[in-house]
Amino acid sequence: MPRISSFYGIVIYLYYDEARHEGRPHFHAVYRGREASIDIRDRGVMAGSLPPRALRLVNEWAELHQAELLEDWERARLGQALAPIAPLA
Repeated sequence: MPRISSFYGIVIYLYYDEARHEGRPHFHAVYRGREASIDIRDRGVMAGSLPPRALRLVNEWAELHQAELLEDWERARLGQALAPIAPLA
């Protein structure tokens, strides 16, 4: 799973080939052994869970980088290399 960012112990991954999410643009956030799939457009949790503070940080980051996430989603869909995205500062 391609890693595209990390901050405050949270690691963000993005990959396209997942039937269970029916092609919806999303990314995965992993924090202390917990994982959530997050919708890129509305930042809703599609599967899994994160502690509330980690989820707030992920949502803040995703809001700031939504355009970049959608660009990486399109790259992944086309089988291209993904661009790293700056961490939450």
